[in-house]
Amino acid sequence: MRRMEIKSEKFVTPYEARKILKKRGKDTELNYEQKNAMEYLNKFCKVPEKEIDALVSELSGIERLNDKHIVGIVGMMPKDEEDLRLLFANERIVLADEDKKRIISAVKKHGK
Repeated sequence: MRRMEIKSEKFVTPYEARKILKKRGKDTELNYEQKNAMEYLNKFCKVPEKEIDALVSELSGIERLNDKHIVGIVGMMPKDEEDLRLLFANERIVLADEDKKRIISAVKKHGK
């Protein structure tokens, strides 16, 4: 079995992961895990890519959020503050009420 070498790591949204796998699938045949990931992503990534880009851009404007938080929000698409609380349950970050409202508003606006 051939092992993959990790050259770098970065957080990506499920939509970016799907794009990466599509591109890789054109160059070579995807392995079993990649095929399963692609099937999952095709099933659950229903929001248009331009809306996701706009959501990421809007969330990047919230100072307390880092890339990991933004990717988690895009992956979960929280509908209310309870969902958001679950997403940040194990984080050391404390979001202000205003930031929570901005996040939920952005998800509702771009997550159609």
